[in-house]
Amino acid sequence: METIGLLGGMSWESSTLYYRLLNEQVRDRLGGFHSARCILLSVDFAVIERLQAAGDWAAAGELLAADARALQAAGADFVLLCTNTMHTVADAVTSGIDVPFLHIGDSTAEAISAAGLSRIGLLGTRYTMEQPFLADRLAAAGLEVLVPEQADRDLVHRVIYEELVLGVVRGESRRAYQEVVDRLVARGAQGVVLGCTEIELLIGPGDVPVATFPTTALHVAAAVRAALAEEGAAPPHTIDR
Repeated sequence: METIGLLGGMSWESSTLYYRLLNEQVRDRLGGFHSARCILLSVDFAVIERLQAAGDWAAAGELLAADARALQAAGADFVLLCTNTMHTVADAVTSGIDVPFLHIGDSTAEAISAAGLSRIGLLGTRYTMEQPFLADRLAAAGLEVLVPEQADRDLVHRVIYEELVLGVVRGESRRAYQEVVDRLVARGAQGVVLGCTEIELLIGPGDVPVATFPTTALHVAAAVRAALAEEGAAPPHTIDR
C-alpha cells in the first residue's frame, strides 16, 4: 500500500471526513484490521481564510506548496489537497513537489461522465462557484457547468463559512440548499456537484431530486485505488502533476 499524503485543515471538519472515508474504504477492500497508510498535515485554517478573503492566492499557494513538500519529505507517495476551494492554487502545489498530485476535479469529472450526464450544477464556496479552476476542469471533460444565481451563491457560501466549517448542521440550511438545487434543475442540471467538502455534511443523495457527486468521497475513492494499485486506478505518472 502506498502512503497517501493529506494536506488538510481547510476546514478540519472536512479533513475528519477524508480520514474516516479513507480508512473505511481500505477496510472494506482489504478486510480484517486493515486501515489506510496516510500522513495528514493539517493547517491553521484561520491563516488560509484571511488570505482567501484578501484575494492573496499567491501567498496561499506558497504556504500550501511548502506544506506539500513537508508531506513528501515525510514519505507521502502522492498528495491530496483536502479542499475544493484551494485547488485554485493547485499549480503552485504541484510545481513544489516531485510526487504525483491527485486533482479533485478529475475524479469528479470521471464519475459524472460515467453516469452519462453532460450538464451539471456546481455548489461550493463563492470562490469555487465564481472562479474557473474547478468549472474549467469539468468543462475540459466535456461537461456543461451551471452555477447558482448571485443570491443563491451568497446563501451557499454563507452557510459554508458561518455554519458548516464550524460543525453546525441545520435543517433550515438543508432546506435552503434543496431549493437552490431545485432552481439549478429547473435550468437543466442533470445532477449536482457537492463542490465543497463540508457540503457533504449537510446534503446527500436522498435530499435532492437528481444525482449528487460528492467530491470528497470521489477524491477518496480515487486515492484508495491509487494507493492499492487497483485496476482502473491512474498510475503515478498519469496522476495530474
